[in-house]
Amino acid sequence: MRSLLLLHSFLLSLFSISALAVSIPFAVRTADHSEPRRLLPRQSTNVSGIVPVGNTQNAFYYSNITLGGRQISVMLDTGSSDLWVTGSVPGAQDTGDSLTLSYAVGNAAGDIHTAPFQFDNYSVQDQAFLLVTNTSSFSTNIHSEGYDGLIGLGPNSGSSIYNKLSGNSGTNAISRIFQQNSSSDNNYITLMLNRNGDPGSQITGQFSISSIVPGFENVTSQPQIAIEKVYKLTNKDQHWQILTDKDNGIIGPDGQPIQYSSIVPKAPSGQLVAVLDSGFTLPQVPRAVSDAIYGRVQGAEWSTSTQAWLVPCGQLINLTLNFGGQSYPVHPLDVSSSDFGVTFSNGNPACLGTFQPISSAFSLLGEYDMILGMAFCTNISSNSCHSLLTVVLVRNTYTLINFGDMVPGSSSTANPYAQLLSLTNEAAAVNDFINVRLNGQDLINSSQYALLPASQEQHSPETAAEKKAQEEEEVLSRWPYILAGCLLVFFILVGFCIWRCCCRKKRLARKQAAKQKAALAAGDPSTGPYARLDNSESTASLVMKPMEASYTRH
Repeated sequence: MRSLLLLHSFLLSLFSISALAVSIPFAVRTADHSEPRRLLPRQSTNVSGIVPVGNTQNAFYYSNITLGGRQISVMLDTGSSDLWVTGSVPGAQDTGDSLTLSYAVGNAAGDIHTAPFQFDNYSVQDQAFLLVTNTSSFSTNIHSEGYDGLIGLGPNSGSSIYNKLSGNSGTNAISRIFQQNSSSDNNYITLMLNRNGDPGSQITGQFSISSIVPGFENVTSQPQIAIEKVYKLTNKDQHWQILTDKDNGIIGPDGQPIQYSSIVPKAPSGQLVAVLDSGFTLPQVPRAVSDAIYGRVQGAEWSTSTQAWLVPCGQLINLTLNFGGQSYPVHPLDVSSSDFGVTFSNGNPACLGTFQPISSAFSLLGEYDMILGMAFCTNISSNSCHSLLTVVLVRNTYTLINFGDMVPGSSSTANPYAQLLSLTNEAAAVNDFINVRLNGQDLINSSQYALLPASQEQHSPETAAEKKAQEEEEVLSRWPYILAGCLLVFFILVGFCIWRCCCRKKRLARKQAAKQKAALAAGDPSTGPYARLDNSESTASLVMKPMEASYTRH
């Protein structure tokens, strides 16, 4: 039992890095503004539960909450589960507990407080949150990017605050809101993200709780894609993760399925586990997938400084993701980005390949293969968005996530699921790309943008750190099987010891019985059940006397 507890503690110690959000290793080119627009006007719609979502250069998406009477702009993050803010919160009560939240890039450390919380028309009297005093470890100045905190919209089991505090106040904010719903059928969120710099898009950023954005009701008719649950012992690493379709989950630039293998031990053959993560700026995919997307582009170059592919900005790259039997094309403006100011080694301008080889958010426990974030979720509409396809996925879909039985205290026994409604029209997307990247000149079929033969595909180098992480993952991700094997060996050894003891006892008993039988057959009076007592020095003998009658003569 002690060994099991030690294993449990070891696994839990790994979860301090399980929050996936906020990862961007280089600067986003933002507009020059001394007063960033951080507070958003209320949504014009009269539908309750729908709030507008702000956008900073297609990298960060945020909305407003009220905490202790103070209105605060916070990043919307389906990849983590805690609420934290910077600055001061009027009337906040210090719980006396401190905490450090670790993300793929950066840490948020501070003391846990409680204060009245409001999100649109929903309110909680004593919501727990982390009051962060130092955000210098993040790669960007979050205030200048338009937000002063982060609200985690992931499963409550992944909340570090919840696991730190006792009582209902530690439950994360979205679960506290759902606990007020009269029906568990309404325990869902939806997320729609817009794309700046796309003249053909009419999408506006919107987030909703228990409501559907008007005009997009068809999201509820989309396939319900089951949320893949992690092992009970590791549920602190639970995310909104879904499976790609079998053998054709990702269709590459040449129109053919990209070949890949999953690192998740229990993933079905031919499928990958993808995390829907609105707080992760760029999609994180297996290296083989990233190479297949960009390695055949003429002039493509691997950048060691950004650990990403660089491609000519005029290169239109087709990419489609398949979930639940449905196809979700990724807008070509999301497959490569001109927002990062990167250049080729010769100094010429380049565009960044957004689907990066997964490294900083690599799953040591083998719980997922890729992260689909903002770029995906802006191209589809969904009931669930949590993947290391980061913003790219969320920007290509209208995403709905139904929490099912993952709300603490809920009577629901339904499994959580996601629904995705595609927002990307392929023909319109091509026209958008031509207008934005090629100044309106249709050159996408010219020879300079033709893909190289498969035999000439380039491959990005694997770092020593990544190789080490993969080796560790191959061991750690198999922990259930290792644990089961150890237990099996333990029980076999215990059973063998018991069997040996029983056999020895029976053998001694048979030996003693055989010895007694042999002695009786030889007439040895010193043996047998009535043998004379050994070492007896008594000389007394037993004398039998006749009984004398006693009577009186009359």
